Amino acid sequence: MKLFIIVKIKQELKKLNTPYSTINLVQNKDGVIVARVQSDAKSYIIKYFQNEDYKREIKNYQLLKTLNIPTVNIFGFTDSAILMEDVTESDFFRLATKEDLDDVVIASKIAEWYKLLHTCSKDFSEGNITKLYDETDFITRDNIEFIKEKTGTQNLPVWKLINDNFDVIVSKIRCLPRVLTYNDFYYTNLIVAKDKTSAFMFDYNLLGKGYVYSDIRNVCYSLGENAKKAFLEAYGEFDKKEIIVDDVASVFVTLYHACKRKNFPSWANSTLNELKTDYENKVQTLLNS
Repeated sequence: MKLFIIVKIKQELKKLNTPYSTINLVQNKDGVIVARVQSDAKSYIIKYFQNEDYKREIKNYQLLKTLNIPTVNIFGFTDSAILMEDVTESDFFRLATKEDLDDVVIASKIAEWYKLLHTCSKDFSEGNITKLYDETDFITRDNIEFIKEKTGTQNLPVWKLINDNFDVIVSKIRCLPRVLTYNDFYYTNLIVAKDKTSAFMFDYNLLGKGYVYSDIRNVCYSLGENAKKAFLEAYGEFDKKEIIVDDVASVFVTLYHACKRKNFPSWANSTLNELKTDYENKVQTLLNS
């Protein structure tokens, strides 16, 4: 398998007219292969997509470039791969660490990047944005049954409340204005300037359309308390009504992704507990809004 992957990487490098001396695999997960390519003068990262769905990341990088959203430097694309800067060799940037999640300066710079993403995408044509990945598309009646079965929660009263009011709930979720959303915040996807003057996300597989607060909640979940305050202050105003919608939609989306895993992940345990306790109140609040 490793030899096959190396052959495919070499084929993509040939298409990109990129010479190399060594190729070292960094990651091979879910049909996405990442490798470090060393030439005589420079090191690159190549990301190769075997999974057809994940090839959307290629177009996502191209989209962000047209919108002048800061990303890693990109040197070329094929129909299956991206050739990009190796940030570990940068004089100006570095990969983030877990400690950065407690840094108030970095948190404010993260907020600036998200604000730019959300604001610039308002100029992105509605015809194009409707084609993008939207996490709330997973909110379907079939997926309700899937989650109920996987979590063994068929008898919870909240499911009847949702089923009886499903069309109303979906309408309230989908009527919110859509912007470009990142959807996948964590420090492993973060790049920061060594002097802390900027920070931005990379890895755009889950980039899509959504409502603003879904990204804000996603970031704040991982930040330390002081960093969270700095992020919110730097981001500024947003429609607080979106919180009521997100309190319902985010639980559903999280559980759907968790249930798709072979083993239910520990990071979704708190959401499962919320489903069993306070979720019915949140659904009722949405219906009354």
